[in-house]
Amino acid sequence: MHVVVTGALVENDAVLLVHRRPTKRAYPDVWDLPGGQVEAGESELQALAREMHEELGVHIVAESASRLGVLHAGSGEAALHVGVWQIGDWVGSPTNCAPDEHDDIAWVGINELDGLPLVHGVLAAMVHSLPEFECAHRHSDTTDRNLDYRGTKTDCRACAGTASSSIRWD
Repeated sequence: MHVVVTGALVENDAVLLVHRRPTKRAYPDVWDLPGGQVEAGESELQALAREMHEELGVHIVAESASRLGVLHAGSGEAALHVGVWQIGDWVGSPTNCAPDEHDDIAWVGINELDGLPLVHGVLAAMVHSLPEFECAHRHSDTTDRNLDYRGTKTDCRACAGTASSSIRWD
């Protein structure tokens, strides 16, 4: 099993995404939250701090980070366990410090997510779940009773995530 962490940096109603190079073996040419492998002996939070510094050149304020959930994909040796974290505060300006991994980084507004090729189909739903992007930020003309990706009732179609039989979000 591969254990990975990702971090959502949110600023001015936008989330920072990284674009994976088309030459990457795993998940090429898609947008993703920054992050990477948890190394032996590291906690998820330690790995998150290391990865944010390696990839973006920022130092996260550990007390501001909160775990949103876990994404599970695949099975057996190919199984993927992704801890998804929200980072409330950091020091430094994010820059692409890992050009061998990412060919671009961008602040992406919540309404722009649906038009992007994303690493996992539930990534948009994960970002929609951030407190900064609660239903109050969404248009009233999208209301409809649906279940969101966690199985809870929501008043907003924009909150309903896309689920896949091979991807599970806890």
